[in-house]
Amino acid sequence: MLEDLNYNLPRERIAQEPTLPRDHCNLLVLKNDEIEHKKFYQIVEYLNEGDVIVMNDSRVMKVRLMGRKETGGKLDILVIGKKGENYECLIKGKYREGMNFFLDNHKCRILQKNEGRCIVSIPLSFDEIEKIGKMPTPPYIKREVENEEWYQTVFAREKGSIAAPTAGLHFTKELMEKIRGKGVEIVFITLHVGLATFMPVERVKEEKEYYCISQEAAEKINGAEGKIIAVGTTTVKALESSSRNGKVIASSGWSNLFISPGYKFQSPINGMITNFHMPRSSPLLLTAAFEGIKRVMKAYEEALKRDYKFLSFGDAMLILKCSK
Repeated sequence: MLEDLNYNLPRERIAQEPTLPRDHCNLLVLKNDEIEHKKFYQIVEYLNEGDVIVMNDSRVMKVRLMGRKETGGKLDILVIGKKGENYECLIKGKYREGMNFFLDNHKCRILQKNEGRCIVSIPLSFDEIEKIGKMPTPPYIKREVENEEWYQTVFAREKGSIAAPTAGLHFTKELMEKIRGKGVEIVFITLHVGLATFMPVERVKEEKEYYCISQEAAEKINGAEGKIIAVGTTTVKALESSSRNGKVIASSGWSNLFISPGYKFQSPINGMITNFHMPRSSPLLLTAAFEGIKRVMKAYEEALKRDYKFLSFGDAMLILKCSK
């Protein structure tokens, strides 16, 4: 199955910066086994009164830090969560257990080291860390991001992610108003994006991500009269983690759900907006589970032929599974 989702992704096709305005990127529409090519702002042509669009409102935290060792050397630190009174971090650079380092003038200590992950004593709150931290961006984005808001959706509000729910990056406030103007309901749920989105497929289940779906959101989704379109694989994961037999259930918790071809979907979604993902990656497996391996890979082949850009700052795909 993984080999069926393997393809050659040339380095120059990995977007290093977003299309501006955001909603002017390319949009590949996959509907009833047919492929159409549009600009993202033309997505309104595929929406009707009574449709519901579900978005992940998680906000990326500024948790990439530059530490200074007592010897003067540097450490590149990514804070990925709390561990009791301490923090769990990924660290690049030479370090050892018991070593001290400094963040500005704050003395920190590496308490445990385990396969690249560390438990670190940092005498700062998350809010204080964000004041001195930078926005983390994926390793395949090699250029310095000029504007940190590029890697943040315009509707982000709930702090908690270490990576952006990138399918939402294409929306502008103006486009969202046009969508609402057609009588389409926009509903927000939350899934804080963690390391799972970057992990090898074999290890995805080791990572849990927090999600929250309110009673109001569940009722609006379940009461939809038209299409229900999920924006991004993280939104799909949250909905599938809290749905049974075609109904969304209001809940919150930690999900390690792994969706791959053969999975039986439980939520009522019949459309999905997604970016173009890495070969053999868990987001690509989820997309293929939703639409089918052959159709998805045909769309990827078409996108490569037409010079679409891939990954976080790249172009988008709209998958529609019904004719409503």
